[in-house]
Amino acid sequence: MNSYSLDYIDDLYVQYIRDPSSVSPGWRKYFEEFSLANATASGASEQSGLQATTAGGSVAVAGDEPNAQARSIRDEALWLAQMQDRVDNLVREYRVRGHLMAKLDPLKLANLGNPELEPGAYGLSEEDMARPFSCPNLQYVDGRTLGDIVTKLQNTYCRSIGAQFMHIDNRTIRDWLQRRMESCENRLELSREVQCRIYSRLTDAAIFEEFVRRKFVGAKTFSLEGAESLIPLLDLSLEKAGQHGVEGVLLAMAHRGRLNVLANIMGKRAQSIFWSFDDPRPDMHRGAGDVRYHLGYSSDWATSTGAKVHISLCFNPSHLEYVNTVAQGRCRAKQDRSGDDRHSKFMTILVHGDAAFAGEGIVQETLNMSELPGYKTGGTLHVILNNQVGFTTEPDESRSCTYATDVAKMLQIPIFHVNGEDPEAVAQVVNLAMDFRREFRRDVVIDMYAYRKWGHNEGDEPRFTQPLMYKTIDERKSVRESYLKRLLKLGEITRQEADAIAEVRQTKLEREFELAQKEEFIDDLQTLGGSWQGYYGGDEPLDDLPDTMISDSRARALMGKLAAYPKDFQINRKLKRFMELRGEMAEGKRGLDWSAGEALALASMLVEGHPVRFSGQDCERGTFSQRHSVLHDTVDNTKHMPLNNLSADQARVDIINSPLCEAGVLGFEYGYSLDCPEGVVIWEAQFGDFWNVAQVIVDQFITSAEDKWGRLSHITLLLPHGFEGAGPEHCSARLERFLLLTAEDNIQVTQPSTPAQYFHLLRRQAKRRWSKPLVVLTPKSLLRHPEVVSQLEDFTTGKFEKILPDTRQAPPQTDRILLCSGKVYYELAEKRKAIGADNVAIVRIEQYYPLKEETLAEALQPYQPGTDLVWVQEEPTNMGAWQFMKVKFGDMLADLNFKLRRISRVESASPSTGSASAHKLEQDDLIEEAFANL
Repeated sequence: MNSYSLDYIDDLYVQYIRDPSSVSPGWRKYFEEFSLANATASGASEQSGLQATTAGGSVAVAGDEPNAQARSIRDEALWLAQMQDRVDNLVREYRVRGHLMAKLDPLKLANLGNPELEPGAYGLSEEDMARPFSCPNLQYVDGRTLGDIVTKLQNTYCRSIGAQFMHIDNRTIRDWLQRRMESCENRLELSREVQCRIYSRLTDAAIFEEFVRRKFVGAKTFSLEGAESLIPLLDLSLEKAGQHGVEGVLLAMAHRGRLNVLANIMGKRAQSIFWSFDDPRPDMHRGAGDVRYHLGYSSDWATSTGAKVHISLCFNPSHLEYVNTVAQGRCRAKQDRSGDDRHSKFMTILVHGDAAFAGEGIVQETLNMSELPGYKTGGTLHVILNNQVGFTTEPDESRSCTYATDVAKMLQIPIFHVNGEDPEAVAQVVNLAMDFRREFRRDVVIDMYAYRKWGHNEGDEPRFTQPLMYKTIDERKSVRESYLKRLLKLGEITRQEADAIAEVRQTKLEREFELAQKEEFIDDLQTLGGSWQGYYGGDEPLDDLPDTMISDSRARALMGKLAAYPKDFQINRKLKRFMELRGEMAEGKRGLDWSAGEALALASMLVEGHPVRFSGQDCERGTFSQRHSVLHDTVDNTKHMPLNNLSADQARVDIINSPLCEAGVLGFEYGYSLDCPEGVVIWEAQFGDFWNVAQVIVDQFITSAEDKWGRLSHITLLLPHGFEGAGPEHCSARLERFLLLTAEDNIQVTQPSTPAQYFHLLRRQAKRRWSKPLVVLTPKSLLRHPEVVSQLEDFTTGKFEKILPDTRQAPPQTDRILLCSGKVYYELAEKRKAIGADNVAIVRIEQYYPLKEETLAEALQPYQPGTDLVWVQEEPTNMGAWQFMKVKFGDMLADLNFKLRRISRVESASPSTGSASAHKLEQDDLIEEAFANL
């Protein structure tokens, strides 16, 4: 008699399944006789009981044949284990892929289906549906039948809601979501009050669209019809936010449904919206303003419990998704200014289109930033208004993934797909999503499937490209009508009550329309207030010149703080010398270099109460290893930030190494500046032309927001610039592009050439009440240039000068005036000294824009009219500032009898050569030409 352990039999059975011929004939016969049909649930025993029955976990087998007792026990155990494993796999499959069978599409044009969710795929028969099984992780008491289990899974994961959450690695989060969804089968029990509220909001949405379409025939409105459930979705989100103690919500969305949201969520008077359709006052908008479906608005939302939530709908350009990080930046600024370190008082709701969410790279940047310490806002509610088409492009032509939301699976967050024609399912996902955000402080996505009743806009004919879709749409009733039918059937509302709700809305819109037609009505545009009180835009004033000097004692004290670190801090050997040099600067033993001037400017602003937020790629250390604003202990990597150790009452400082994305980060910092007018908000490009990737943010927000939307910003862009032989992408900040965008004193474009100039410029930006974005072309080789230093007295006296005069002492007759900016000045000055060209003046332009003609004329006043006047730039002819200077000042200079000519590199398709040797030849030729023929 041989004795075999259960583990041995298990292994042998697995071997048999893989290859029956690999086991002995006796065991093969035994396994072949194993039959599920002959097993009965009544003879089943727990695995622990099996161990006792088999005398310590083994069975007796005579020779090479198992005996009858062993066979019976083994059959039973294997059947139990196999059946339970099959049921467990089925449960998991529903959690993982149940969304593929959910009834999401209101048009019922596509049903993905999933044969893997059929019980038969797991060897479970119809007969098994009546058998009881234990599913302790399915929010069920033990003993429910397989049929009960399948029904529960289908109700939870395959009705109007499809949930994707099993990609989340954190088991605590998965268990929380499973418990919340499975315990109620993903259905929210709604009171009559809430059901009536949902119906009322659907009525608001539907009647507004119908009214506008009837009164303004053919006008573009980007109608919400087909997706009216967005209005109750936002309504319930704000209600829930109020319950969670949220004080403010930043809302950003694209065109579709924006007017409806303005009227029915933001509370903007329909009178103002209707007035914008008639556009009766063109004189108010000459060269300014924006279309009505781009505009923002702010208001206070009162919840049913009496709580107030301030909501701000962000203005939005046509690059729809680029507003995402702008809204996030605004939210973070509000959190920081209010001391909301838990990120619980303010939140962001972003409403996306399905095609844009899948197609625009800025979406991935937004998601990636969501969990980074410098950009975290405590969880954003993403709402996909899923039109199931992008303009005329269908999903299989616009994305390579199953869902428009698949990019969001990069995060450890749930994605809820919901049928927009089931408002109560929408209510459930809103409730669940908002609770998830509060519980875990992470983003969450609601993908609401809907359709566009009128195509991309009201002037579009969608039947050209989607004939079958629109045949189905033409035959459908609105979600409002279908939901009313449900409520009438349930007896939750009467037809009279429903008609009364509609009549009130209709009457109100008629009254607002009549008021908008009156000649005396002028739209009451919202103006800057609150934290922006006292700040202004417009043309650069002559009298807003704040004192940017600091006292000698403060300069020395702050430089001493900037040179200090804890005694037990193990500093890098090279940085120790760096800090020692800072100490010598504090004592006046040496001049301050560029990074010291910057650090002193930031430190002085911090102790004066101006918060500083400074972000960019590697900006803690500095791309050129020049800044070292954050020190790292060489033993345990602990950090020390001198700027955060200046005084007990200093303002907040954040120096942030950003992720490797420019558009998202610049958008975030711009948004931050919109809600922090008293602060210093700086974005630094790793190299100057890296703002190429963020040009949408510059074009459609930074340079034009005041003109389009009346919004001010004081954001500062630091762009390393200078031709150093490092190749085309590492030399030019594309100065010419900024200069092409300048008009109406919209931005400031500067290129300071000394640490003191840079110091005064940064302090001027913080202290001025005139608020404009500031572009600073910063140096690279000048960071360590022996001539690029400023003495302590340069920081305790003076101010930022837009033009720096020639530095010659008692100059003789001047035969040539070289106008230039930035790094090339030092090369010209060196050449002048080397050849003794005392008859050449070198005048530096430190601020390109705004720069008045009178200022330049004053700088040239010491020189005789007719003197040779040369603009010298490192950039090719078609780049840099030459074209700007010629157009802007050419006529004025001619009137003063100065004929401006140019010395530069020849025109080129790229900024520079990639050869360091060729660069040196070109630079030598350029400098030689500047002094030729004297």
